[in-house]
Amino acid sequence: MTEVRTSAVVVGAGQAGLSTSWFLTRDGVDHVVLEAETAVHEWSDRRWDSFTLVTPNWHCRLPGYAYDGPDPDGFMTKTEVEAWVGGYAATFGPPLVEGTRATALTEREGGGFLVTTTGPAGETTYCADHVVVATGGYHLPIVPPWAPALDPSVTQLESAHYRNPDQLPDGAVLVVGSGQSGAQIAEDLHLAGRRVHLALGDAPRVARTYRGRDVMTWLSDMGLYDTPVAQYPGGASAREKTNHYVTGRDGGRDIDLRRFAAAGMRLHGLLESGGGATLRFRPTAGSALDAADATYNSINRDIDRWIEQQGLDAPPPSRYEPVWTPDTEHTSLDLDAEGVTSVVWAIGYRPDYRWVRVGVFDGSGRPTHTRGVTAVPGLFFLGLPWLHTWGSGRFLGIARDAEHVAGCLTGALAPRRQAVG
Repeated sequence: MTEVRTSAVVVGAGQAGLSTSWFLTRDGVDHVVLEAETAVHEWSDRRWDSFTLVTPNWHCRLPGYAYDGPDPDGFMTKTEVEAWVGGYAATFGPPLVEGTRATALTEREGGGFLVTTTGPAGETTYCADHVVVATGGYHLPIVPPWAPALDPSVTQLESAHYRNPDQLPDGAVLVVGSGQSGAQIAEDLHLAGRRVHLALGDAPRVARTYRGRDVMTWLSDMGLYDTPVAQYPGGASAREKTNHYVTGRDGGRDIDLRRFAAAGMRLHGLLESGGGATLRFRPTAGSALDAADATYNSINRDIDRWIEQQGLDAPPPSRYEPVWTPDTEHTSLDLDAEGVTSVVWAIGYRPDYRWVRVGVFDGSGRPTHTRGVTAVPGLFFLGLPWLHTWGSGRFLGIARDAEHVAGCLTGALAPRRQAVG
């Protein structure tokens, strides 16, 4: 086994890990960035072909690196995001080690940490005073435990493995989950002419544009992405909320599931159980649609108040009114009778930190921290949704979070440096 000594190890070379490395590089901190695959694999391997950002391009800001293309209010496609993120490392030359997976993180006797890895050169252990875990919080897809009991002739795949409608066998498709991925995948299939069934969760929705501007631009001006989680309504429970569904496709627009239903999409409530060719749903489709629309209108009212308070000139306000309502709740589905040949699971993901063998987790397996700083000196987390603000899980908030974590890390290093000096 090879041993390597370094001041800090950053695990994960996505936008969070690279942003941390930018600050550590700037501050002259000896470190390595470990990546199990490649720095951009999350964008190249886990997005469908028609994917676009749901946040405007101007939100794309990393330390020392911001979107400077011709369409700041547009929405980059999967290929464009991959190219943009892929160009970041070349701007500052991080000490990146790709194809190397961290398999264990333990505390070292006498202080600091050991990060055990496997890679092309075999097993390597990194000895470091500080570790930043920047692998995000979306690791294991959530699939019901009874999913294997479905008819084996039905194709099942998680949203991360969905690419396009042609990938699936002919026939109708059931998409389970109405968050950002589920709603957009359902739209992708619907626009391709596929018969789509969609099982709704409790995801809220948001308007794409309102009163002449993108809603996310309004919310940024209003400071919503800068509000610390502790000050947000509901406090830390906000971390459990599902993101609002909307799309940047074709220049950006609302996702109105009622309109899809009026055009033939079959909407169901929460998927409860299943086996063989039969699925059962709760009668919650109507209430889910109502709750999503209530959030949509509530956000717009907040924008109305902001416009009034600031004395801004903007087009007149409006209110969304339902274009379709369910006349009955479909609480069961016979896959054979409806010709459903595929199920796409888009329920969400849960974290998997089993390789982190340090006691910093709550009962649900999530790290306990304050702005990414844990109670174990020298151990940090970055890239988590709501790490500090609503913007934390987005390009818009990564730089601020990375600067804070890197500052805490370099602050801890300062006394040792002074003693050496």
